[in-house]
Amino acid sequence: MDHEKLPLTSTHWGAYRVETEGDRVTALHPFAQDADPSPIGAGMVGLLEAPSRITAPMVRQSWLDQGPGAATARRGADPFVEVSWTKAETLVAAELARLRAQFGNSAIFGGSYGWASAGRFHHATSQLHRFLNCIGGYTRSVDTYSFAAAEVIVPHILGEFRPHLIATTSWQSIASQSGLFVAFGGVPLKNGQINNGGLGSHEQRAGVLAAARAGVDFVSLSPLRSDMDAALNADWIAPRPGTDTAIMLGLAHCLIAADQVDHAFLDRYTVGYARFRDYVTGARDGVAKTADWAADISDIPADSIRELARRMASSRTMISVSWSLTRQDHGEQPYWAAIALAAMLGQIGLEGGGIGFGYCAINSIGAQYRPFPAGALPVGQNPVADFIPVARITDALLNPGGAFSYNGQAHRYPDIRCIYWTGGNPFHHHQDLNRLLRGWARAETVIVHDWCWNATARHADIVLPCTTHLERSDLGISARDGYLIAMEAAVPPVGQARNDYDIFAGIAGRMGHADSFTEGRDAEDWQRWIYDLTRQRCAQAGIVLPTLRELRAKGWHEADPPAQNTVMLRDFRADPLANPLKTPSGRIEIFSETLAGFGLADCGGHPTWYPPKEWLGNADTRHPLQLISNQPAAKLHSQLDHGAHSRAAKINGREPCHLHPEDAAARGIAAGDILRVFNDRGACLAGAVLNDGMRRGVVQISTGAWYDPEMPGQPASLCKHGNPNVLTRDAGTSGLAQGPVAMSCLVQVEKYRKTPPPISAFDPPRIIREGGSGKRI
Repeated sequence: MDHEKLPLTSTHWGAYRVETEGDRVTALHPFAQDADPSPIGAGMVGLLEAPSRITAPMVRQSWLDQGPGAATARRGADPFVEVSWTKAETLVAAELARLRAQFGNSAIFGGSYGWASAGRFHHATSQLHRFLNCIGGYTRSVDTYSFAAAEVIVPHILGEFRPHLIATTSWQSIASQSGLFVAFGGVPLKNGQINNGGLGSHEQRAGVLAAARAGVDFVSLSPLRSDMDAALNADWIAPRPGTDTAIMLGLAHCLIAADQVDHAFLDRYTVGYARFRDYVTGARDGVAKTADWAADISDIPADSIRELARRMASSRTMISVSWSLTRQDHGEQPYWAAIALAAMLGQIGLEGGGIGFGYCAINSIGAQYRPFPAGALPVGQNPVADFIPVARITDALLNPGGAFSYNGQAHRYPDIRCIYWTGGNPFHHHQDLNRLLRGWARAETVIVHDWCWNATARHADIVLPCTTHLERSDLGISARDGYLIAMEAAVPPVGQARNDYDIFAGIAGRMGHADSFTEGRDAEDWQRWIYDLTRQRCAQAGIVLPTLRELRAKGWHEADPPAQNTVMLRDFRADPLANPLKTPSGRIEIFSETLAGFGLADCGGHPTWYPPKEWLGNADTRHPLQLISNQPAAKLHSQLDHGAHSRAAKINGREPCHLHPEDAAARGIAAGDILRVFNDRGACLAGAVLNDGMRRGVVQISTGAWYDPEMPGQPASLCKHGNPNVLTRDAGTSGLAQGPVAMSCLVQVEKYRKTPPPISAFDPPRIIREGGSGKRI
């Protein structure tokens, strides 16, 4: 078979040729231009017609019989009633009209958070927000679960954050000039399988290995040895989780004590160093942040810190901070401290030196490409001013009208009565799921678009079945990739599934907003419009793209690479007056008068060590282990958890729990045992994996297992499947960013000695044909 003649599609984990037999997908073959294809995509095979597929509009029985707000605690346990599209559209339109009339548009939370699908037009977040803006607006969320703390604090230090992700110093630059790569949180290649918006070729493995072959030395500071590829032969330092800021301060003190600080760089490119120096040396608080001080906190040898500081000062050094470092108590501080440390070394803006935010977090970080200034579906203007930090959804639901601080301003939570969710799974992303369930029950109506019965769909009132990327055409255009992919529909939609655009167009028509939502265009018209806009923008940037007809004929297009290596802050380094940063001073703010002026007790004017609330430094006998809930290797977040590739990685059907052999032996645990992992917030079952490549006192369960409560609808029910977010804390990183703190979590582990309950995460709920009896269909 000539795979090059098969339909081509783009996903967040790569591009694939789709093999079909009749109307069924039988195989996904890697894109020929992909240097290191991911196996995740193959997990899609067999899922389109699986029992987990949602094939018709569904309404929770209690809501349908009794109206909005009925038996909300029964979400997840109630059966669903299958209804027609006409009825579903009528119910949604009437409910949104009621909410707007009684409470105003701020009562509607447009909760589209997540990766959804890779297509440029069929982008669930854009579709939802366009629709809600057409009917008067909605309460929005800001920032991400990935790195909310960095999104808020880094602009105060470097003027902006996301543009620095796109312009991260490339692996080519590191290979050419760097001598030392110091990775706080490691550079886990498993995370680099993915790219938001799609990708053509995986570049991370080749980039890392090329740097190693060029003689770059790697140091990984992480409780997990697997956070650095074994082929790199890296030096592994395993500190207590959550102590990176203390280590960075210890390194800074070593540079000061050895007079290895680049004062010329600090004088020209930064402000506030003297204030930070006085904190590090103890001149201000009487506590010198020495290597010995940092060693006591991090539980790594002081000599290791001193030696690392010496190596960093004597080499062209790249400092990498993983995105995971933001997802802990005071997650703003490691990014700020790392920037200050890099500034003290004086190598920011140089080839192969300085700082990078999240190498291997996604495929594009460190990849060298010329980004497309791509067009997108216009979402319009949202007249509702209310918002919440994305990770504070439970706080908002439980505490309407309650006060919260964000980025130096005082706000109040809106009174959310309706959750409208598309393209995401909060029962994957959010922390302390038992607390989320209490907040979720307060909403009068939950509306969800999805293609499979994940936990969010099961905990909805109205479920509208949407298509997958394999059932519709689209444009695979990412701002973080050098490829354009013409996505082809490989098979027709299963059952009554519709794409999000058609779903919203139908509801908008019933609410009298059809013209404002569609502007007289169908999906194909909008794709032509988006591509024409993309070509215009690219032409202005000197990038020549094929016509849409040419792109679809070939299937893909690769842009020319940039003329020189990508170096973050190169222009600023060359001339800080001509290219100032977007900070008040125009320079790197090691001390920020703005942040100091906010008067926050948990985020001051310079990088500071604040002990986490939960960490190994204050563990007790009840919960003596620290949980690392990192990104999974066999799926993207929770996507395709029910696919064959993800299932093959499970232990007796449950998510693996890695623990050190000595921690296992102390608890009578053997490899393959079913474990109960628990704390005062919740408990889950997982499969034991004994792993000596991790620090003692640490256990690791990746996120992404579909939430599967033993007793649906019951509080604090055991998750049978291994979702670690039944355990994690739901609190803000600080009063500045209010990001998630999933990594600051203590647990206990024991062997589960009962007969394990069967997994039901991938089974559909009980479904009733309207007017018929309830049964699983």
